[in-house]
Amino acid sequence: MHLDGPQDISLVTKPSKEAQVLCVFYDVGQQKSRNFAILIIAVFKEILFTFLWSISPFGEAKVGIPYGMLNDLNPYFVFVIALAANILVFPMMMIFLDKINTPLLKWNWYKKSAIWIAKRAKKGSQGNFKKYGYFGLALFVMIPLPGTGVYVGSIATYLFKMERKKAFTANVVGITISSIIVWSVTFFGQGAF
Repeated sequence: MHLDGPQDISLVTKPSKEAQVLCVFYDVGQQKSRNFAILIIAVFKEILFTFLWSISPFGEAKVGIPYGMLNDLNPYFVFVIALAANILVFPMMMIFLDKINTPLLKWNWYKKSAIWIAKRAKKGSQGNFKKYGYFGLALFVMIPLPGTGVYVGSIATYLFKMERKKAFTANVVGITISSIIVWSVTFFGQGAF
């Protein structure tokens, strides 16, 4: 392009109307892309926290389900994520109790904690297991209160030397019913407030 004078400079420095419109759409598109990326990260964070609360001994699905639903995640998706995370607890606990627990008993602080938890698990669940067997284990895991759940059910399975496959099924049934109860209370309770 050959420039003959100052009037031609405006052609180089000032974009055409079409170019200006395209730039505006491009900027809006970039902003929407940034907002979409931020939204995806925020949603992923809430999904991750829902999963972590559901797999945690401090809450299990009893906390994970309300957390996810109250943070505006899809309630059905929350149910699936929380239930799956909570079901994973049983095999993880069995691996921990079989492979890792024994070497850790060498440390006094761990041994004291393990004995305290074992006594509590036996005391809280022994009557149910003797009287009702695997059905009692499912009932114990099903109660959506602190001190019950898959962690204690797994420890009880280990302590009472229950058959693992049947105990796993009992834990799954119990946590599924517990999750349905918690999900229903949270789902229908949200409309009340």
